[in-house]
Amino acid sequence: MPPKPLTLISAKLAFIISAIVIGIMGITMIGFGWVPHLSLILAICVLLAIGMYKGLSFDDMQAQMASGVMRGIGAIYLFFFIGLMVAALMMSGAIPTLMYVGFQLISPEYYYISAFILTSIIGIALGSSLTTAATLGVAFIGMSNAFDANVAIAAGAVVSGAFFGDKMSPLSDTCTIASSVVGIDLFEHIRNMMYTTVPAWILTVILFWMFSGQTTSADLSQVTILQGQLIDSGLVHGYSVLPFVVLVGLALFRVNAIYTIICTIAAALIITYIHSSPSFGQLGGYLFAGYAPAESLELGEVGGMLSRGGVQSMFFTQAIVILALSLGGLLTALGILPALLSGIKDTLTTSGRAIFAAAMSALSINVLIGEQYLSILLSGTAFRSTFERLNLHPKNLSRTIEDAGTVINPLVPWSVCGVFISQALGVPVLEYLPYAFFCYLSLLLTLLFGFTGLTISKVKEGTAPQNQ
Repeated sequence: MPPKPLTLISAKLAFIISAIVIGIMGITMIGFGWVPHLSLILAICVLLAIGMYKGLSFDDMQAQMASGVMRGIGAIYLFFFIGLMVAALMMSGAIPTLMYVGFQLISPEYYYISAFILTSIIGIALGSSLTTAATLGVAFIGMSNAFDANVAIAAGAVVSGAFFGDKMSPLSDTCTIASSVVGIDLFEHIRNMMYTTVPAWILTVILFWMFSGQTTSADLSQVTILQGQLIDSGLVHGYSVLPFVVLVGLALFRVNAIYTIICTIAAALIITYIHSSPSFGQLGGYLFAGYAPAESLELGEVGGMLSRGGVQSMFFTQAIVILALSLGGLLTALGILPALLSGIKDTLTTSGRAIFAAAMSALSINVLIGEQYLSILLSGTAFRSTFERLNLHPKNLSRTIEDAGTVINPLVPWSVCGVFISQALGVPVLEYLPYAFFCYLSLLLTLLFGFTGLTISKVKEGTAPQNQ
């Protein structure tokens, strides 16, 4: 059950308190450089003080915070299994093999398209936009001079591909959060996102094709080096992609996400022992702390790309999810979210208006706070009841907050992703922003589909969507 307000307040007071909360998080994260966890805890403390001033007991407020966390408990559990799966796919060679094959797609003539397609593939394989940008993206920026390519366009292609992967990969934390916060299965969420993502991806390829021919032929020495390092890792084998076959196959048959991931991990472990023989002690270390190639191997940039996964890698994100959902429960318990939504409730009478409002909420949080996790969590929590009232399937909401939350963050110069990527690539956000076509095409398409009703699913009265 969603948290229920413990008190009623006016829309004006709710706006003032929410502005204070956003101000606290924005100043501490952007101005002071705090990690989101500390900013969330400070905001929770302020709201608890307001609740005590209004005469609410701590036990009641804590219960509502816990109720808020329960709405995303599926994501918290799922993250454990995703951490295990990433490590297993690395040690089995599934991800390294996919990367090796991907490097063969680079074309000097269609350099920008190559950058976009390859970062899309690696982004899905890694499930991390920042890792893709900091490794493969840096390599593409370095190759741009050899190809006489426009660095800003190349950076836009890298960002577009990396965030396509972040949005669509079952290994992605943002993808998992978006599905869990609205209460649907991970793979149902991914399938539904294809309606906006595939057209955005195709349009992006067409736009980058228009820039083809502006690059000159050059040697692919850097690509050859990366491929050689992958071979030296001893993980590249044709049969190593079998765990991906299991993952995709079970997802297509709509098997529950956790069962699908468990089967994928099992397949990956079998493949691992075909070409390697880690001890059970090593295996436990990889599964908890993440896979890492042997120190005796000199793998350069590839070594950093392959050192990923493990349960431990999920702790940072799990803590953010718990704190953000607690904040959402407290905002509801104090009557702040209900009061804000009641002010616009009469206008949210159609799917188009509801989707527009949810998208603008995610967009605004990205701009004001610069944090993509919070844009997904807070918007999903705030508008879930609105979508239920309009009999809109929650997968419409999860798609909206990804299209307006996940992929918009790198376009904000002071956001977490914007700062990281601009520093990693050496290209300012405002320079690559016009060429990050996929990111804003996703937002435009989700708004277009919302107002036209295309691909918008309804829930039949008397039924409820299946949760994870």
